[in-house]
Amino acid sequence: MVLLALLAILAPALAPWDPNRPDVRKILDAPSGIHPLGTDQLGRDVLSRMLYGARVSLAVGFVSVGIASLIGTMLGAAAGYHGGVVDATLMRLVDLMLVFPRFFLLLAVLAFLRPSIWTIMAVIGLTGWMGVARLVRAEFLALKEREFVVWSQAVGASGLRIVWRHILPNAMAPVLVAMTLGIPAAILTESGLSFLGLGVQPPHATWGNILNEGKDAIEIGWWLSVYPGLAILVTVLSYNLLGEGIRDALDPRLRQSVGRIVTRR
Repeated sequence: MVLLALLAILAPALAPWDPNRPDVRKILDAPSGIHPLGTDQLGRDVLSRMLYGARVSLAVGFVSVGIASLIGTMLGAAAGYHGGVVDATLMRLVDLMLVFPRFFLLLAVLAFLRPSIWTIMAVIGLTGWMGVARLVRAEFLALKEREFVVWSQAVGASGLRIVWRHILPNAMAPVLVAMTLGIPAAILTESGLSFLGLGVQPPHATWGNILNEGKDAIEIGWWLSVYPGLAILVTVLSYNLLGEGIRDALDPRLRQSVGRIVTRR
C-alpha cells in the first residue's frame, strides 16, 4: 500500500513517457527495455499510463469513501442518539437505498451526468453511505446507555457535546474498518464503470479504461489486460487485508477469544 501510494504521488517524476502521447510507429509494441509494459493501440506507453491511473484510482477510493463515511456517520449518529421517529425515518431511508442494486443505480445516475473524475467520486460516495450509517447507529444505541453518557446528561451537557465528545470517538472503530474496506470497493466500482466506458473518460488514464482498451486486442496485446488487472488485484487485496487487520486489532472480544484459545493450548 505504501509503495502504491508513492508510485501514485511520484507518477510525474517516475513516468518514462507522456501518458497521453501517441506514437504510430510503436502501436501495440510488446514489453521491452524502452517500454517495460508495452504500448497500446495508439502507441502510448502503458507503464506511464498505469502510474497516472494509480493516482486516479486511489483518489477515487479515498475521496468517495470520505464522502460516504461523512454522510453515513452523521445520519447513523442522529438515528442512534435520538431514536424514535428520527431513527425509524432514517433507517427506512437506508432500507430504500439498499433496495436498488448499487451498480445499476450508478449507471442510471451517470446516464444523466457528464462522466468525469469528480462526478465518479461524488456518485460513488453518495450511493455508498448506508453500511456506515447502520454501523454507527448500532454503536450509538449501545453507547448512549453507558454510565459516562448518563453522567454527562446528569451534569447538563448538551446533546451535541455528548455526541461529539463522548459517544462518537468511542464509535469510530467500526467506521475506520468500514472505510478501509470501502476503498477497494470504490476502486473496483470505478474500474468497472471505466471498463464500461462510463467512468473517467479518455485520454485520462485509469486502470479500468486501460482494461477496456485491452479487450479489443486481447489476442495480440495481452499486456493491456494483464498489468491493469494485476494492479487492481494487488490494490484491492492490500486494502482488504489491512481492513481485516484493523478489525482484529480493534475488536476486544476477538482478542479475548484468541487469548483464551492460546491459554488453553
